[in-house]
Amino acid sequence: MRETPYLVVDELVAEGNLATMAAHARALGVALRPHAKTHKTVELAHRQLEHGAVGLTVATVGEAEVLADAGLDDLFIAYPLWAVGPRADRLRALAGRVRLRVGADSVDGVRMLARAVHAGRDSAAPLAIAVEVDSGHHRSGMPPEDAAEVAVAALDAGLAVDGVFTFPGHSYGLEAAGPAARDEAAALEAARDALTAAGIPCPVVSGGSTPSVRSADGSVLTELRPGVYVFGDAQQWELGATTSESISLTARATVVSRRDGVAVLDAGSKILGADRAPYATGYGRLLDHPEARISALSEHHATVAFPTGTTIPALGAELRVVPNHVCNAVNLVDELIVERDGIEVGAWSVAARGRNT
Repeated sequence: MRETPYLVVDELVAEGNLATMAAHARALGVALRPHAKTHKTVELAHRQLEHGAVGLTVATVGEAEVLADAGLDDLFIAYPLWAVGPRADRLRALAGRVRLRVGADSVDGVRMLARAVHAGRDSAAPLAIAVEVDSGHHRSGMPPEDAAEVAVAALDAGLAVDGVFTFPGHSYGLEAAGPAARDEAAALEAARDALTAAGIPCPVVSGGSTPSVRSADGSVLTELRPGVYVFGDAQQWELGATTSESISLTARATVVSRRDGVAVLDAGSKILGADRAPYATGYGRLLDHPEARISALSEHHATVAFPTGTTIPALGAELRVVPNHVCNAVNLVDELIVERDGIEVGAWSVAARGRNT
């Protein structure tokens, strides 16, 4: 018996999630390039390719290096990298061994990228950029109508231009997925048209988030980049982007204290993460007790509130806890225990854990 807490992946549920998203992308007529920052594992990256993904998306050079070392050779760092010093050297080396695309949302940014891949070489390492535009999340990304400015600068600096991308992060809200998908399509269409009006081909029009992917506009987008879909989490459950039956990753935790209406578990923020979105009704949920909520979270305690009249699980009972934000939970552990039909069948190393640069 394993000591709790630890993270468990239900392999068959995860496999079903991979197949369902791949089928959705095919039906929509777009490429699938999942975001690997959710799972950070080589095993799931390869399985996503087996299901038809054209490549993987990552957030950092470090994540890309891990996947490249594992033989994945088509990667998109969907982030406006500022690559100077050692990171520039790493980016140049990476671009020399995989098909690499990097995000950019400024003229200075693409000029910096060009210097990074030219430095210390007779010829530049091949590097493509995608122009990031803001579709309503108001994080990184430039105004869509100005996208050609960055694309022109990239070409002038000797870089290739794949197209445009966005992240509709404002889809993370109640009833927000549909409107965010419409914002995404409008922004990407404007950005694509700005490039083509400037005489720059725009084969890649990339977007998608797990909440909004079902509403994605296949007449505009050519590529989807969801990440959380492989596991699901309490946020997606509350948003209606997944169901309890499709949640494939949980934390196994033990009841260590109990009183009327409350159970305290040994899975705190150091394994679940501490995220709680404004719309969330708690700090996580219990897969087998959907009416319960984690009402308070400490580093090593999860306080679970049950409705009046509910039988509280006994001391020593092991429960399946659904983290609010699965990406954070995965980054807190060294391995994911894999189960099939409730039986442990192996473990996957969280190979890109902590690769934040």
